[in-house]
Amino acid sequence: MYEPPHFRTDDAAAQAALIRACPLGLLVSAGAGGLMANPVPFLLDEGAGGERVLRAHLARANPHWRDLDGLPECLVVFQGPDRYVTPSWYATKRETGKVVPTWNYATVQARGRPRVIEDEAWLRRQIDDLTRMQEAGRDAPWSVADAPPAFTAAQIRGIVGIEIPIARLTGKWKVSQNRTEADRAGVAAGLRRDAGGNDAMADLVDRLGVRA
Repeated sequence: MYEPPHFRTDDAAAQAALIRACPLGLLVSAGAGGLMANPVPFLLDEGAGGERVLRAHLARANPHWRDLDGLPECLVVFQGPDRYVTPSWYATKRETGKVVPTWNYATVQARGRPRVIEDEAWLRRQIDDLTRMQEAGRDAPWSVADAPPAFTAAQIRGIVGIEIPIARLTGKWKVSQNRTEADRAGVAAGLRRDAGGNDAMADLVDRLGVRA
């Protein structure tokens, strides 16, 4: 990933927060079957010693898991907020006209050696944890235990687990840090107008400021 210094984000807490807020990662690998990419919801485990592991599962019918087995590395891309930025929002447009459109975004990329897991207990923990994370905050959270045990057992037989100890994690927050204060204020205001109020990208533009 191209990472100009003013867009690069090495903050581990910010990287983890984006993964948890946007857990549907794009799992990418290059194996015997060639390049493969699948969107997969992930869980992020963080150990006391700083180690970080991604957990997920794939349908057993999906050939991707067989391609992952034995690979030295795979890539998972997590995409956060993103918005088109029109030059019309820049103060510089009115001053010089020397402006072009761009696209703001936040993303995290994780790399590591994948491990294929078919252990039933691991898979049950995986679906329990993933369901709990997504159902938290609902008035009446659904639990895996709500389904008939025989049905759940059959579903587990139809999936395969993937565990990826993260060897390298990179983050890029391209949120107008290379623009002037007046341009950034115009971008944030324009994004909020277009969104009718609250806008996650506008908040990032305001919060991160100039880092060039």
